[in-house]
Amino acid sequence: MEKRILGRTGLEVGRLGMGASYGVPSKAVERAFERGVNYLYWGTFRRGPFGLALRNLKPQRDRMVLVLQSYSRVAALMEPSVESALRKLGFEYADVLLLGFWNHQPPPRILDASRRLRERGLIRNIAISTHHRPLVSSLSGDPDVAIVHVRYNAVHKGAEREVFPLLSGNGNRPGMVAFTATSWRQLLDPKRVPPGERVPTAADCYRFVLSNPAVDVCMTGPANEAHAAEALRALELGPMSVEELAWMRRVGDFIHK
Repeated sequence: MEKRILGRTGLEVGRLGMGASYGVPSKAVERAFERGVNYLYWGTFRRGPFGLALRNLKPQRDRMVLVLQSYSRVAALMEPSVESALRKLGFEYADVLLLGFWNHQPPPRILDASRRLRERGLIRNIAISTHHRPLVSSLSGDPDVAIVHVRYNAVHKGAEREVFPLLSGNGNRPGMVAFTATSWRQLLDPKRVPPGERVPTAADCYRFVLSNPAVDVCMTGPANEAHAAEALRALELGPMSVEELAWMRRVGDFIHK
């Protein structure tokens, strides 16, 4: 799949992102990077093997989009957290600071702390993660918010109505990153899939998400080498056909009901 410019950040990204939380080995991260997976999220849990991969890839820093996350509701804790993460990695800055799990507009103290980090050169862009889709309309018009992370998968397709139409045709839109492509593995569970339908693979779930042109990056959370290889398979297979999309929608609708 082709690379994208991540909204108003101007950053070039591969269509898949990779997160650290589930324990993917360092070598799998490095192989994925060589295949174009450069949106690397040392986020909720900053696992050692993922950090090792980032350090090993440092000579190719100009190709990487490093994402750090803060769930802090205490502004004073944000700067020490980012400084600590960068110190552990031996990096001078993160491309993205992701403010995690905000279902309402973050208060001024949080955004002010984020801006201070940007002014100091420790981060380049501010992102916000939300499950509350109506919030995206206000975030998309905020020049300080360069990227938005939203839930989108074949079970939870509400972003198709409440988020993506707001972005189409807007040349100054935020970058759009989708998470929970497998709907917390519900889509992979044979017991949840309707009788007579094929059970989706993780690659199918990623392909479904990336078939929507509004999505710039689909996050993956591999736990091992096999999971990472399955994610890369989505890149090999490319976007879904009309028939495949219809099948995924049938499965997702069944699970949702």
